[in-house]
Amino acid sequence: MIDLKAVRENPEAVRASQRARGEDESVVDALLSADERRRAAISRADALRGEQKLFGKQVGRAKGEEREALLAKGKELAAEVKAAEAEQHAAEAELTELHRAIPNVVHPDAPEGGEDDYVVLKHVGEPREFDFEPLDHLDLGVKLGAIDMERGAKVSGSRFYFLTGIGAQLELALLNMAASLATENGFTLMITPTLVRPEIMAGTGFLGQHASEVYRLRDDDLYLVGTSEVPLAGYHADEILDGERRYAGWSSCYRREAGSYGKDTRGIIRVHQFNKVEMFSYVRPEDAEAEHARLLGWEEEMLGRVEVPYRVIDTAAGDLGTSAARKFDCEAWVPSQRAYRELTSTSNCTTFQARRLNIRYRDENGKPQTVATLNGTLATTRWIVAILENHQMGDGSVRVPAALRPYLGGREVLEPISR
Repeated sequence: MIDLKAVRENPEAVRASQRARGEDESVVDALLSADERRRAAISRADALRGEQKLFGKQVGRAKGEEREALLAKGKELAAEVKAAEAEQHAAEAELTELHRAIPNVVHPDAPEGGEDDYVVLKHVGEPREFDFEPLDHLDLGVKLGAIDMERGAKVSGSRFYFLTGIGAQLELALLNMAASLATENGFTLMITPTLVRPEIMAGTGFLGQHASEVYRLRDDDLYLVGTSEVPLAGYHADEILDGERRYAGWSSCYRREAGSYGKDTRGIIRVHQFNKVEMFSYVRPEDAEAEHARLLGWEEEMLGRVEVPYRVIDTAAGDLGTSAARKFDCEAWVPSQRAYRELTSTSNCTTFQARRLNIRYRDENGKPQTVATLNGTLATTRWIVAILENHQMGDGSVRVPAALRPYLGGREVLEPISR
């Protein structure tokens, strides 16, 4: 949730954020009105409880008819207190609902607009010019004996797949390289749960506008995660931290891909299940922007290790998730599509998630304050697309990037099993 005190002090900043996202700004005024009603209801309930306490002392001293009269009046006062408390609870419920409906306040430097209004911050590397007609990753994967979409669909349905042989080894090599980079830089490696409770999923902001993307197990009241960001955010729920923390979560991830009918139906670009190594940081709010830059730097280091051309974009406000105040994406060049496609993203969620999950730290005076959370992807199954396509050779073999070779037993080239 956003800081309610900040909304009171500068509502126009929140309205501007809503406009930048393409969201309804009137909800800000509704929230402020609900806040006023809640505070008035609390004040009234507190005053009546105080009056009831004093009145109880009067009853204790009274006798005879006076006592009977006071007892009758006391019943009326008790009814008023009960009604005032009910009004307070209703006002608090209304406030909570409106408060949770407002996404994080967009960073002032984030571009306005929707999905296509991103700003390209830089390009790294030049797309390769092939002296042969390049294959797409699925054709390459089939030749290498690395990807089996047909049997994936037979077993689980569309957008499922098997990584076989060298495909499975390649994914493990990639994720192990990501895990090594993370631990080299002080992250604690975690293998996380992939099922979480509703309050954890809601706390991270994934049950808002992206709820249709989430798989739910209704009989168990649990959700399958679409990223280890979710369990890593919940890891310190209701805790007070003694300093900054960095975790790297390795997990399988699940997404329904609702609304993506007909998009990226070929291969493993957009699938229902994949694996990922995700960075997650807890820092003081004043350190969040610097941490965001560090996370982006580590993502770029990983991309440099797999030797693919990429660009970095500043995502527009209307394409941000509920929790993010700002998000940078790294998009790799995919030769078969002659386009850049997202491989990583890193988001600064400021105090939005931690406020929902009640995660705090102690300031220099020992007072609990809300912490900031950030996340960033180091590697996913989708990276295989960029690696295969950018490093393919004319005979269908694929050169292994030098940094990845130690994680593949020193293998320099992936050879096709069929021509």
